[in-house]
Amino acid sequence: MDFCETHCVSPTTPSCRLQLAGQSVELLPERALWWPAGGALFVADVHLGKAAAFRALGQPVPFGTTARNLQRLDALIEQHRPRELVVLGDFLHGIHGRTRQLLDDLAEWRTHHESLRCVLVRGNHDSLAGDPPPALHFDIVDEPYLIGPFAACHHPQRHATHFVLAGHLHPVCKLHGRGRDSMRMPCFVRDEQRLILPAFGEFTGGWPVEAANGRHFYGIGGDAVWPLSN
Repeated sequence: MDFCETHCVSPTTPSCRLQLAGQSVELLPERALWWPAGGALFVADVHLGKAAAFRALGQPVPFGTTARNLQRLDALIEQHRPRELVVLGDFLHGIHGRTRQLLDDLAEWRTHHESLRCVLVRGNHDSLAGDPPPALHFDIVDEPYLIGPFAACHHPQRHATHFVLAGHLHPVCKLHGRGRDSMRMPCFVRDEQRLILPAFGEFTGGWPVEAANGRHFYGIGGDAVWPLSN
């Protein structure tokens, strides 16, 4: 699959504001979506414990990704003060990454956000890793989770009555400069009645999404979200 080829349009603010289903939302450079009217913060594909799972298989991968992911969530919660955090699947990566250290770190993180409602829409990796421990007080639901005009899903799909917010693909796109210069960046992908969020977690990789009629890309680079044109 080829990367989508795009051109940048300079943003005036770090986030990118869109109208979805009659609601104003912000695409954040931290790879999250903020819905102010609903007080909800959406993230997808956190994949906590992925590095530990790879190390358990003998792969030389970095330490510290879980701590950085939780710190990034802390910063977003502190900034936006949401009433609800919605994880669009793949909160935990797998059973081999479900270490005592990871669970202890999560428990400590949750104590700092006791009043925050946390909802996990189960993804394919959640089925492998198992639900978060009950002590974390997550509401665990299957897709679609209907919240206002939105259908919160893990897998990109269509919904008969609601605008879909989804993850799963870890979308990236590729920018081309002069000559053979190029760079790839995580992105939000919007098409009719659906928005796919980039993977929130570090050490998650990315999947190139093809350009198509009616499809719009919003790249994340330089601590800003950039509307891109094909």
